[in-house]
Amino acid sequence: MALSNRLFDFERVDELLAAADPLPRCGRVLRASKHMITIDLPGVRVGQQVAIGNGTTQRLGEVVAVEQRRALVMPYSNMSGVSAGMNCEARAQVDRVAVGEAFLGRVIDPLGQALDGMEDPVGEARRALRSEAPNPFTRRRIDTPMPVGVRVVDALCTLGEGQRVGIFAGSGVGKSTLLGMMARHAKCDAVVIALVGERGREVREFIERDLGPEGRKRAALVVATSDKSPVLRIRAAEYAVALAEHLRDQGKSVLFLMDSITRYAHALREVGLASHEPPATRGYPPSVFAAIPALLERLGNAEGAGSITALVTVLVEGDDLDEPISDTVRGVLDGHLVLSRALAEQAVWPAFDPLVSLSRLATSVASEEHLQAAQKLRTLLARYNNAEELIRLGAYTLGSDAEVDFMIENRPKVLELLCQSASEESNFSATVEALIGLLEGAP
Repeated sequence: MALSNRLFDFERVDELLAAADPLPRCGRVLRASKHMITIDLPGVRVGQQVAIGNGTTQRLGEVVAVEQRRALVMPYSNMSGVSAGMNCEARAQVDRVAVGEAFLGRVIDPLGQALDGMEDPVGEARRALRSEAPNPFTRRRIDTPMPVGVRVVDALCTLGEGQRVGIFAGSGVGKSTLLGMMARHAKCDAVVIALVGERGREVREFIERDLGPEGRKRAALVVATSDKSPVLRIRAAEYAVALAEHLRDQGKSVLFLMDSITRYAHALREVGLASHEPPATRGYPPSVFAAIPALLERLGNAEGAGSITALVTVLVEGDDLDEPISDTVRGVLDGHLVLSRALAEQAVWPAFDPLVSLSRLATSVASEEHLQAAQKLRTLLARYNNAEELIRLGAYTLGSDAEVDFMIENRPKVLELLCQSASEESNFSATVEALIGLLEGAP
């Protein structure tokens, strides 16, 4: 007689089987340095956690490379006091983390421990930290607009629910403030934020100033500051993705924000070089360019009703949009929003450059009238930019170009549409109507 599946907790069985290891589970430290521990521990796997030491002095690390009986372990914390000959013990092979709605409104570290002064959140389920991306044939198509509450983005680079987009900018151009606006105003059920490699000072500023009480209520934050071990910085991004995946599987519309994918790549580079991987492009080992798509492909839509709309910031080195990480991320994502330092210096906020920004799915989620108006405004902005130097010098003659004349006359209205204070919320329908109305009578 067939037994009902409901009699068994198959997820729990999987955990127990994964934890069971017929090979020896204990070993010893062979060599210790500040950033890497060499251990003799047969049977461990890359990505598995290892505890070094005994009792209250135990320290955790993660296996980053394996060669026969030996393994390289990168510690999660300071390894002062670790010496050759100390005991070490492997943890469960399948790394599962707590997930659930209990994490909304909370700030945690990459190990799931609370950073906000409260008790550690208790998840409603456990999920594999590193899972596979959804089958491409089961992904639901993106056909619904995702208003993010930033007028210039909703008007000129309309995003879709389940789209993945990069925010490309140099340092100090307003990425964090823009993320805070989206976290507060976007039309979604929940927000998951990964702060990877941020300065410790900026974390509290982002939470209290940019995110605010309103945004924090529905947001789960995973934080690993720049002083943390590179394996913890990597884990912070992976934990945040696992949280977003769980909420998506519960049917929720999730906004995933990550600041920044560049510092995630830097952490991957540190781990790769420390495990003797050869450097390739600008010092990045090949594993970096494999890990970035693997992480980003987990985001987006799956086969259920839920979705993950992802916006990840890319810290452009030297304002070079073609440097290796920027180029790799742009090739994986479904669009790019570029923040311009020149616009920021002119006090244009957000410093969004519509002439080089692109949403690849705008044609699938915006109306035909909206698309035509957005394209017309881009054309007018481009014509005005070409003539701007002549206008400033007083060498431009009215009547020479009807499109430039229209922009000269209506530039205050255009700036009113494209500029927005950090505290201001915009309505998607009103934004589209204002865009179409602005261009009435345009040549």
